[in-house]
Amino acid sequence: MTFPSHSPFRPEQQQLAEKLVASLSHDQATWFSGYLAGLQSAGAFGGAAFAGAAGTPVGATGEKPKLTVLYGSESGNSEALADQTKKRAEQHGFKAKVVNMADTDPAAIAKVENLLVIVSTWGDGDPPEAAVDFCSALMSDDAPEMKGVKFSVCALGDTSYEQFCQTGKEVDARLEALGAERLRDREDCDVDYDDSWERWVSEALEAFPVEKPTMTLEMPFPGTPEVTGEYTKKNPFSSEILEKIVLNGTGSEKETLHIELSLEGSGLTYEPGDAIGVFPKNRDADVDAVIAAAGLSAEVGLNGSSLGEVLRVDYDITTLSPTLVEKYNAVVGNDQLTKWLEEPERASLKEWIKGRQFVDLIEEFGYSDWTPELLVGLLRKLEPRLYSIASSPKAHEGEVHMTVAAVRYESHGRQREGVASCFLADQVGIGDHVGVYLHRNGNFRLPTDGDTPIIMVGPGTGIAPFRAFVEERQAVGAKGSNWLFFGDQRYSYDFLYQLEWQDHLKDGSLDKLSVAFSRDQKHKIYVQDRMREEGRELYEWLEKGASFYVCGDATRMAKDVHEALIDVVAEHGGKSKEDAEAYVDDLRRAKRYQRDVY
Repeated sequence: MTFPSHSPFRPEQQQLAEKLVASLSHDQATWFSGYLAGLQSAGAFGGAAFAGAAGTPVGATGEKPKLTVLYGSESGNSEALADQTKKRAEQHGFKAKVVNMADTDPAAIAKVENLLVIVSTWGDGDPPEAAVDFCSALMSDDAPEMKGVKFSVCALGDTSYEQFCQTGKEVDARLEALGAERLRDREDCDVDYDDSWERWVSEALEAFPVEKPTMTLEMPFPGTPEVTGEYTKKNPFSSEILEKIVLNGTGSEKETLHIELSLEGSGLTYEPGDAIGVFPKNRDADVDAVIAAAGLSAEVGLNGSSLGEVLRVDYDITTLSPTLVEKYNAVVGNDQLTKWLEEPERASLKEWIKGRQFVDLIEEFGYSDWTPELLVGLLRKLEPRLYSIASSPKAHEGEVHMTVAAVRYESHGRQREGVASCFLADQVGIGDHVGVYLHRNGNFRLPTDGDTPIIMVGPGTGIAPFRAFVEERQAVGAKGSNWLFFGDQRYSYDFLYQLEWQDHLKDGSLDKLSVAFSRDQKHKIYVQDRMREEGRELYEWLEKGASFYVCGDATRMAKDVHEALIDVVAEHGGKSKEDAEAYVDDLRRAKRYQRDVY
């Protein structure tokens, strides 16, 4: 970038400014523009800002007001936004700190004067697992008064679920009921939450009635600014696919892929338990079907590109939810849709939606006046998909591995495919590049003490993080015992990473392997069945301090494993059902029971 000739900078300043601007990412440029605006409003410019050519910092006057950022996170999104909110608050002049709901209680929060809350909703309107105790205490009759607390809530959710942002709504209402003062209305964020969060944090920080101290500027001058690149969700890294292998044997009903990606030159680092975000593209058949149903042309221009390319790259054209139907009906005004939407529980609409996608809605309840702008205005952004990382960085330097199950099925006379899984399976190969970023999951971590035994339950692709766990423990020489429960359909075809597990058993990095192949016999056997069969030993491991991990399907498997764990504790610990449930809750509170479920 070259500054115009009439810019007010001296030649040496202009050279520095051009070099800095050219090196900034989008996020860095946004931050810097806000920072400069803040300095200008604080009167930092005009000669008083600097004491000499060396650039003496502008000192803050007075004590900084304190602000607490409280978060409740399941997969790490709320935690990441809490960290970003803290940085924004500090730029705004606050002395900010981040607090996990898992590490505090309402009594402590009642002593806070300025509070920002970021909390996600999990499952059917539930709080994140790590936030269950805090939310229960907040909703209880024993919750303390919150008078004197000034707050605002940012709720994360997914409009494809009925109980959208339910936890955030409940926390917001409860804080007000306990006497706290809401300074900015709650922001309800869908999966593409970046813009909503940006609006909320900017307005919420401005709403606090506190006198911010003068901001400080620490920038060496003259000299070269030190700017480092950072790859994030907004600025993904273009990663080369190094390897792609189908893990299932010939004859399997499944297609599970092992994919290795390069991180060479990215500077990205991760820990076992983290996830990788992959930016997919919609398949051409789905794009063509939506355009044809709307009676439009793929070649028509839109946003500097074509409608076909915009739908392929930028928008979610497969997910169908009551919220999308509501937006759609606001355009088409269909009597049947109106009737369904007005039902108290929308039961008929939800039944119709099952197994269908956006294209089915257009075909069934047509509209003749579509424009490209009207069509994409109904859709939300195509979001990256998160996959549990299946490798240890200590075992695979400069690489990150994934375990991906390709989703393919037929419903209502149309072949359907998982957007991201089949993008990886069909649209890209070795040598191609995909956009990725690393997603921290602080709720799923190996014990800090390598002598601690661990029990891992990971059927199907839930095996991914446990491959990383075992590789990591082997690489660092951890002495704690490792026990893996794995399950899938058939031993001959679906024993994922079989040779690796056998090698780990031989070299002692895996102490025990319990498998369940559901379709190798008439009576189906699952990992929870193996847990009950080996319950005595499992309980002994827990009593010796073992940490218990689960990864995989949240809808059924994780619930069944949870119930099996309670049954094992009750039977072999000689406890009542209630006492066994309390025992398992204590494991969770002590972070000895962690889940990565989806």
